[in-house]
Amino acid sequence: MSELHDGSTIGAIFASAVSSHGDCPFFAAPPNERRDYLPAGFEISYREAGRRVAELSAAYRDAGYGPGQRIATLLENRPEYVLHKLALNAIGVCCVPINPDYRASEIAYLLEHSEPDLVLTLAAREGQMSSALAQSAHRPPMLQLEHFAAGALVKASRPARGGEAVPETPASILYTSGTTGRPKGCILSHGYEVASGAWYASLGGRAIFRTGEERIYNPLPLYHANAAVVSLMGAIWTGNCQIQPDRFHPHSWWSEIAETRATVVHYLGVIAPLLLAQPPSENERRHRVRFGIGAGIEPQLHRPFEERFGFPLIEVWGMTEMVRVLADSCEPRQVGTRAFGRAVAGIDVRIVDEEDRDVADDQPGEMLVRHSAATPRRGCFSGYLKDAAATETAWRGGWFHTGDMVWRAPDGMLHFVDRKKNIIRRSGENIAAAEVEAMLLTHPDVQQAAVMAVKDELREEEVLACVVLKRPMPAKDAAHTLFRHCYERLAYFKAPGWIHIVDTLPTTGTQKIQKHNIYPGGFDPLTAGIVDLRALKRRDPA
Repeated sequence: MSELHDGSTIGAIFASAVSSHGDCPFFAAPPNERRDYLPAGFEISYREAGRRVAELSAAYRDAGYGPGQRIATLLENRPEYVLHKLALNAIGVCCVPINPDYRASEIAYLLEHSEPDLVLTLAAREGQMSSALAQSAHRPPMLQLEHFAAGALVKASRPARGGEAVPETPASILYTSGTTGRPKGCILSHGYEVASGAWYASLGGRAIFRTGEERIYNPLPLYHANAAVVSLMGAIWTGNCQIQPDRFHPHSWWSEIAETRATVVHYLGVIAPLLLAQPPSENERRHRVRFGIGAGIEPQLHRPFEERFGFPLIEVWGMTEMVRVLADSCEPRQVGTRAFGRAVAGIDVRIVDEEDRDVADDQPGEMLVRHSAATPRRGCFSGYLKDAAATETAWRGGWFHTGDMVWRAPDGMLHFVDRKKNIIRRSGENIAAAEVEAMLLTHPDVQQAAVMAVKDELREEEVLACVVLKRPMPAKDAAHTLFRHCYERLAYFKAPGWIHIVDTLPTTGTQKIQKHNIYPGGFDPLTAGIVDLRALKRRDPA
């Protein structure tokens, strides 16, 4: 791992990259005729990107924007977001990217909470943004990207603070999706984002980044930290190119990776089963990928994926509040075990129980992290916007409480179990929803699965599984088949007591299932298609 490298600004490291790697490609979008922008693809060098960023910075500065101000952007995964972010950060403005999947009321909340001085949006999103502004108590001026020009840029309504950006200056406010309640705005400083990229670029082992030689294909959204902070800043640190599709497309994944000459890919757990379900093609071995970086691959799929497609998947851990990732990148990797690395200098780790007491090795508990005893918060996010209480609660006792349940092996290797709130407590037994989901996904008829706790009058909580099938089947027949599949392979109490066969499951822009949106009005066992299997859950199979 590298030193923290949090003593610089985004503008400074980008200017250095332009100077050192001017002719190298900086940012690209793969060709896609079905996309409504840049259908022939896009690629820009560091030198040309530096020129455009300087022009944009000058336009914003001339309009009165600078430190102490925020600009919200609704620009999807387009290259323009990266250029505008770099330009705004260079003059000390904080970016607030908006999830394009948000409804108008959700955007209205974000605008009221972050209070941007300007909203930059796409013409195609003007109606969506106008509806949000109509519902918001905070109504900044709106400008379409297509109309952006020095003369068209709305003058800042309040003066910027003097001076230049420094490492402590906020660079981004990223809103976490969460599973309950309103999203929290995570304040990320220049020093934080710069350090995140340097850390990522120096993971080592199988994840070595060669200077000026890597092409990093990242299909994840630019309104989240993975693509907009970690890999982007890592690319800038090493003079490499980030390739940004509009989103993940399983049918075009391999052709895009081959055509763009990608050498590194980013993934989420949901990507692996979708790719493995695709019929074999020549493109799946025509690539130049050296390794993948991601999290959440199901243990049963990890080795089959590597063997079929020919490159290692490096499992990592990170979160918006601390994107100095831990990684199982050094051989021998622990493939198929949910391992994600060990504590290292710069990331201390504890595993604790509900009372914040350390648990023994091999026992699951919540993972707490910090930089060090002397400087626990160094390299972490600056806090939750307008929520000092939530920030201090997360940092209670001098450790950041991640909400992730993990266990640590005697050799120090950390293994992911589940999010803390996705632990089901049934008759004194703790059940990881992820474990049941993983088992369901091994059935050939299952496309997606979401497992959660529902109240049970006898056993405190019961296991509910919501399942999307690959082919039509009668709900009751499918439920009994899937129950037997789990019952025969897991401890009896882990098998779903309820199974609901559904057509679709709500997801975020990163394709994470939004469990809290499956039953917005609460779980109703009388809903059509929900099958009660609780009577079949017995210690001894019938």
